[in-house]
Amino acid sequence: MSNKETNLKEKFRIALSSTAKVIADDIDINNKSSEDKRTKDISSFEINDLTSPSDFIKLRAETDSTALKKRFSNEKIYRKNLPSNASSKSLYNIAEKIRYEALGGKMLKGIQKNFSENYSQIINRKRKDQLKKKEDVPVAEAFELYMLKNFHNIDLNPLTSRMLNFWEKDFEQSIKKHKEFLLNNLENQNTYSSKFSEILEEMDIFQSDEEDQEEENQDQGQENPSNDDQNKDNQDSKDENDEQQTEASVDADYSIDEFNLDDQLSDVESNEQNSEQVIQKKIDNANLDYKIFTTQYDEVVKAENLENADEATKLRKNLDQQLVGFQDIITKLANKLQRQLLAKQNRAWEFDLEEGLLDSSKLPRIIMDPYNSLSFKKEKDLDFKDTVVTLLIDNSGSMRGRPITIAAICADILSRTLERCSVKVEILGFTTKNWKGGQSREFWTKNSKPKTPGRLNDLRHIIYKGADTHWRQAKNNLGLMLKEGLLKENIDGEAISWAYNRIKKRKEERKILMVISDGAPVDDSTLSVNSGDFLEKHLKKMVKFIENKSDIEILAIGIGHDVSRYYDRAIKITDVNELGDVMISQLSSLFETKREFH
Repeated sequence: MSNKETNLKEKFRIALSSTAKVIADDIDINNKSSEDKRTKDISSFEINDLTSPSDFIKLRAETDSTALKKRFSNEKIYRKNLPSNASSKSLYNIAEKIRYEALGGKMLKGIQKNFSENYSQIINRKRKDQLKKKEDVPVAEAFELYMLKNFHNIDLNPLTSRMLNFWEKDFEQSIKKHKEFLLNNLENQNTYSSKFSEILEEMDIFQSDEEDQEEENQDQGQENPSNDDQNKDNQDSKDENDEQQTEASVDADYSIDEFNLDDQLSDVESNEQNSEQVIQKKIDNANLDYKIFTTQYDEVVKAENLENADEATKLRKNLDQQLVGFQDIITKLANKLQRQLLAKQNRAWEFDLEEGLLDSSKLPRIIMDPYNSLSFKKEKDLDFKDTVVTLLIDNSGSMRGRPITIAAICADILSRTLERCSVKVEILGFTTKNWKGGQSREFWTKNSKPKTPGRLNDLRHIIYKGADTHWRQAKNNLGLMLKEGLLKENIDGEAISWAYNRIKKRKEERKILMVISDGAPVDDSTLSVNSGDFLEKHLKKMVKFIENKSDIEILAIGIGHDVSRYYDRAIKITDVNELGDVMISQLSSLFETKREFH
C-alpha cells in the first residue's frame, strides 16, 4: 500500500473518531468506562480492509451507531426493562438499536443517509434460495426488517419483503396499535423500552420451549457488543463469502484511489461540522433572540496554520525577549500556586484507627509490649479534583501592543505551571477574519440587505494550545498572538459559547473557564445594522446560561474595563502589568475555596 493510501486511511480514521466524539457528546468515547459493556469503542473498527465502496458505507454507519448508543442509550435503563422471556431479548436489543439510530437520523441528515445506504446494501446482499415457510426465516431477522421498515423508513426490496411477509402479521398484531406511542417516545428510553418489553413479553409467537432455549443461547453474549450487531456481522460474513466468487476478480483490479477516499473523508468531515452545529444549537436555544446571518465564512483554526514555522519561531523569540524583566514576579507567583496545588495532591493519612491499613511504624511498640493493640491508618479523602482550565483571550484590535503581549506571557507561564501540577490547560483566542464584515457582509449585500440580519462578520476562533497538547509542542503558537494584522473585532458571546462547548466535553471533574478581555463586545458591521446592545445582550445571556445551568466555573478579568455587568465573578485591573498577579491569585483562590470574587 502506498504512503498516500496509508495517510488517507489514517485521516479517515481520525475524522470518523472525531465525528463519533461530537455525535456522542463525549470527548472520551474511545476510553468509555466498562460500565456499559454493550458499546464497542471506535478504535475497534478496522480501517485496513477498505476494498470497496460498501466498506466505507458500513464503517461510517457502524461508527455513527456506536456513537449514538453512547449518547442516547443508558445501560441501567436497558437492563431494567430487559424482558424476562429469553426469546424476546434479542428482539428487545434490536428495538433499542433502532431507537437510538432513529434519533440520530432525526438529529442529522448525514447520519440518516449513512444508515439508509448501509441497511440498503445489507438488504440487497441477502440471498435466500428457499423461502417456502416461516421456519426458513429467523424471527430476529424478520423483526429487524420490520423495525427498519416502520421506524427507520428503509425501503425493502422484493426479497426482504417476502422474508418479512412470513412474520409481519404477528408483529403488526402486537405492535401496530402502539406504533404511534413508541415513535412519540423515541427520546424517552425508559418509556419506550418498558413498553417494548411489555409488548414482546405478550407476543404469541414465543411459546415453544425449544425456541426459548435457542434464543437464550443466542443471548449469552449480552455483555459483548449487541446481539444484533453479532447477527448482522455473521450474516454479512456469510453474504460476503457468497459474493466473493463473483466479485473477487473485480476487486483484485481496484486500487483504493478508485473508491474516492478523499471524497469519503470530505463527507465524514462535513458530518463532523454538521454535528458541531447541532451541539451549538443546544446552547443557542438559551437565546432565541440572537441571530446569525451566515456561518459559512466562519473558521476555527489551529494557530500553527496561521503562519509558517519560521515566522512563528521569530514571533516566539520576540515574546521571550519581552519575558525578560517581567518574568521574575510572575514566576514567583506561579511557583506559589504550584506549591499550593501540589500540597493539595500529596497523600495524607489518619492514624491510630481501629481498622484500615496496618501502620507498620507502630509495630516496635507491640514488640516491646505485646499488650499494646495493633494500630491502623487510612488515607484521607483529598479535596483536589481532576481539573482542566481554559484561558479564553480576547484577540481584538484594542488589545494590540502591551495588553496582548502580557496576556500571551501570562498564558505561557500559567500553562507551564499548571501542567507541572497535572492540571490540563487549553488556550483559545477569538477575533474576526476581517474588518467591516468581510465576506458575510458582502453576501448580505448581494441578498438585498435584509433588515436586522444578526451577526454580520466572519468569525475566527483560534486554538493556541489544546488541553491535551504539551506546552513544549505549543509554545511557538503563543507567540502568534503578536502577529501583525491578526487582531480585529470581538464577538464575545459566540466565543464563550465555543469555549464552553469544548470544555464541557472534557472528562475532568472540575472545569474552569477564565476569560481575559478589555471591554464590551464590538463589531461595527453587526452593530451598524442591529440594535446597539445586540452583542452585549447575547454575551450576558451566554454567561448567565453557563453560570446557572452548568457545572463549569466561569470568571473574567477586565483590562481597563469593569466586566462585572456580564460576569458574577469578575476582576477589573487598571494596569495591564497586574494581569499575571490577578490571574494567578484568582486561580489560587479557586483552588483554596470556591469563594465569590470581589
